[in-house]
Amino acid sequence: MPDLINVHYAATGESTSTDALGMREMQARAYAARAAQYLLLKAPPASGKSRALMFIALDKLLNQGIKKAIIAVPERSIGGSFDSTKLSPHGFFADWTVPPEHNLCTPGGDKSKVSAFKKFLAGEGRILICTHATLRFAFEELNPSAFNDCLLAVDEFHHVSGNEDSRLGELVRGIMAGSTAHLVAMTGSYFRGDAQPVLLPEDEEKFTGVKYDYYEQLNGYEYLKSLGVGYHFYQGPYLSAISEVLDTNKKTILHIPNVNAGESTKQKHVEVDTIIDHIGEVQSVDSATGVILVKRWSDGKIIKVADLVNDDPATRDRVIGYLRKITKPEDMDLIIALGMAKEGFDWKFCEHALTVGYRGSLTEVIQIIGRCTRDSTGKTHAQFTNLIAQPDAKQPDVVLSVNNMLKAITCSLLMEQVLAPVIKFRPRQDGEVTPKGEIRIKGLKGATTARVKKIIEQDINDLKAAILSDENVTKAIAGTIDPEVLNKVLIPKIIETKYPQLSDEEKEQVRQHVVADSVIRGGEIVHEGDKRFIRMAGQFINIDDLSIDLIDSINPFQRAYEVMSKQVNPPTLKAIQDAIAATRIQMTDEEAILLFPKIKAFVAEKQREPNINALDPLEQRMAQALVFIKKLRQQRGQ
Repeated sequence: MPDLINVHYAATGESTSTDALGMREMQARAYAARAAQYLLLKAPPASGKSRALMFIALDKLLNQGIKKAIIAVPERSIGGSFDSTKLSPHGFFADWTVPPEHNLCTPGGDKSKVSAFKKFLAGEGRILICTHATLRFAFEELNPSAFNDCLLAVDEFHHVSGNEDSRLGELVRGIMAGSTAHLVAMTGSYFRGDAQPVLLPEDEEKFTGVKYDYYEQLNGYEYLKSLGVGYHFYQGPYLSAISEVLDTNKKTILHIPNVNAGESTKQKHVEVDTIIDHIGEVQSVDSATGVILVKRWSDGKIIKVADLVNDDPATRDRVIGYLRKITKPEDMDLIIALGMAKEGFDWKFCEHALTVGYRGSLTEVIQIIGRCTRDSTGKTHAQFTNLIAQPDAKQPDVVLSVNNMLKAITCSLLMEQVLAPVIKFRPRQDGEVTPKGEIRIKGLKGATTARVKKIIEQDINDLKAAILSDENVTKAIAGTIDPEVLNKVLIPKIIETKYPQLSDEEKEQVRQHVVADSVIRGGEIVHEGDKRFIRMAGQFINIDDLSIDLIDSINPFQRAYEVMSKQVNPPTLKAIQDAIAATRIQMTDEEAILLFPKIKAFVAEKQREPNINALDPLEQRMAQALVFIKKLRQQRGQ
């Protein structure tokens, strides 16, 4: 299947070059906000968040009166990112030094680590590294005031949740309310697949936000010039299709499905063996490293495979130890994993992240894609491929397959928004020519308050994640929801849920910007002489003729539907639309009002009313709306 997304980058080198203090572009941006008590850093994998934290923490320790710095990571393996680091040789005023006894990301029980944590708070130590779990257990035995004059840095902050059942979320809220502590929250993804907010709105308002987007990072690399995101659909067992997408000439991380997923055979070790059998014949297993040497069937070449699905802790630790020491492309060819090798895992030579099955979390997808987006000599293209079960109308679980397929493509749509360059939108007056670098739109409402400006400038992708996580919105991908209903009814309801404090005027400003951003980024901009045109819904439109009314009439996900409909056969597409129709949202007054002029236009053109049994799902919906309107008129007449 062709890529749903293929983004090209300029390879400017700006995101990897350093300034006089030894800071990359993102790190310097974060350091400029170092005085904030609560700092939220959103930056993609490989942008250097760990070192950014070192710069900020050292300034707080040496210049801002902070006594101690505690860095919490989600799992032990990520703790190595915060090991002692020499910063002064590159221009900074101090080095990052973590004594071995203050690195709690080591094997051992939680009880001893909690004791070490409490001893650190009471002692003379300055810097401590621990896991989220150790932090939670220690917090249960401490008063929030024990964190007074401390810096708490929470890595992979998307593990926190505003849900009252989130222990880590409760901890963060408790420390904010009950201590003078400073907080630095770092995340490569702020999205949550369960649609729970990471922080409650009133808590997030207290944070100073620093954002460094994916496009800035990848466009500023030295070697990587393009990134593709695509899907490959299969029927039957996924192992029968794995050879169609697994190319061992590319450095690959392959994530097999969770044992509870529908794609899994429930025998994960057999799956690994079968995948290796597809590649070639096992020659040996290195006893010191656990690396599997496989002689490829195709050409007899020996390739190196790492099995991270293996449950034996000693074997897996040997493999992970080897992977951490990789320095050359030839050191590894294929990593097979299940739950590991996602966030915080660095293999800069990785070219292809291949994932089997729908991933329920947008965060997880972004973290997996991040495994292949490191910059490396000789790597000009990175690829993410999702192997997804194709719905089969003859199977009883067709609705589940349809939902998984649509949600997988939804993740792609969000990644398209995240990976593309930021576009600035402004209201346009009559006769005004759109300048380069921005797009001006007739009828667009400008941001009139600081709250709206912050949402548009910093949180637009987070809002899109909430929109694309909505089950009613995903149905629009299959072309079964009228664009205006999507843009003017469904999206406003999601905005109201996410930002209940906004006025009606502010919500409309946000709505217009998020719809315009989604539609235009989902289109294709082309240059012809000194004019710019954008391809939307199958037609090219002069950018100077864009209006908010025109944009509202276009499905932001139209291109995804076009790609999907070309790749599945007509019976499968019909099964997809039938499955959606079976769970269609109820008709509302708002939708019926929007559809009524379209119904009148349809009748005028076709000389008949829309047919409820039509093959076109939009005609079906108009027919349903007409029935709804007639019933409403009858009730009102009575």
